Amino acid sequence: MTNIIMTGCSGKMGASIIAAAANRNDLKITAGVDLVAPKNADFIYAPSFSELECDADVIVDFSNPAVLDSMLAYAAAHKMPVVICTTGYSDEQKKQINEASKQIPIFYSGNMSLGINLIIELAKRAAAVFGEGFDIEIVEQHHNQKLDAPSGTALMIADAVSQVRTDAEYVYDRHSYRKKRGKNEIGIHSVRGGNIVGEHEVIFAGQDEILTISHSARSKTVFAVGALNAAVFLKGKEPGMYNMSDLLQSV
Repeated sequence: MTNIIMTGCSGKMGASIIAAAANRNDLKITAGVDLVAPKNADFIYAPSFSELECDADVIVDFSNPAVLDSMLAYAAAHKMPVVICTTGYSDEQKKQINEASKQIPIFYSGNMSLGINLIIELAKRAAAVFGEGFDIEIVEQHHNQKLDAPSGTALMIADAVSQVRTDAEYVYDRHSYRKKRGKNEIGIHSVRGGNIVGEHEVIFAGQDEILTISHSARSKTVFAVGALNAAVFLKGKEPGMYNMSDLLQSV
């Protein structure tokens, strides 16, 4: 049994994870941390980590970058692994996560979907096959309540492609200057509207042919299931950074 502390337990993703956990017998949500108290929760609740007293195996975080300091401090003090699913971190915070992984196991991914992680591998492969003869554009769409742009997933895709196109330059907006598109550019575009769960499209545009790789998430359940699988995977691991590739290889 894997006992989980859920950060962001009162949010939409928190509700999805709680619902997904209720259908499993290999794990349990034992505590939740959020500024807002969850309704009808059957687990320990605290508004912050400084007020939490709970023995658990793993922290699953779907919250806000502002929580990072207190969460990592709590995890380090209790030698507790953390599955970080929150996006929108600054470069400094990403360094902080890497430093923390020297003391505790951390599973860090901008997207917990199996399909998205397959797209990332396919995009990387396509970039290697096409070379500089194809222009690359990434378009992501999310609901109108999402705070960060571009999405962490769009950046994951771009980072994977840039492992092949090592001279890549990320371009987020072209309206402010007038010049031809550079061959080394990776365009990244964000759409926010309605209740779109998550749409990602990678476009490889060449001469006379276009390849498009796309993924559509129809509900938050796919991310919840991935996060819970990561929690079970991370229990008992040695300190270090882990990601979806590590999880997939263990299956």
